Amino acid sequence: MSERDDPVFLDAVLRPNPPMSPGVLLAVLVGVAAMNLGFGILFVLRGAWPIAPFMGADVALLAWAFHASRMAARAFERVTLTSTTLSVAHHPAKGRTRETVLNPYWVRVQLEQPEDMPRKLTLRSHGQSVQVGSFLGPRERRSFADVLKAALGAARAWRPA
Repeated sequence: MSERDDPVFLDAVLRPNPPMSPGVLLAVLVGVAAMNLGFGILFVLRGAWPIAPFMGADVALLAWAFHASRMAARAFERVTLTSTTLSVAHHPAKGRTRETVLNPYWVRVQLEQPEDMPRKLTLRSHGQSVQVGSFLGPRERRSFADVLKAALGAARAWRPA
């Protein structure tokens, strides 16, 4: 049996939620810049001109934060499960893709659930471990863990015809 004949039990792409659309971010930035400009002019007219550069720095830092959050939202993970492999490919916003391949028959799905911290979803097999969905919320992570466990059960039970 070739790899092409190997059925795919799960092919999921996990992405972080984007902050907002670029148009909304620009509108927020323009609104903050207009307010800061108004306050800056008010301070300059009252003789407190040293405050004006800080008002501009606020806007510049906010623009940088919006840009950084949009770039971070480009990262994603692809989880592919066949009867012979479980592949987890981490695609960061910048840098190289990192792929981990595990044997699905031996994979354990661990969802750590400490009370005071977000949950952590880890796949373990033969001394290897890979964290999945670190950018997902606790409910989404729990839901994906359930879907992955069901798909692993189906992959383990599958027999070629």
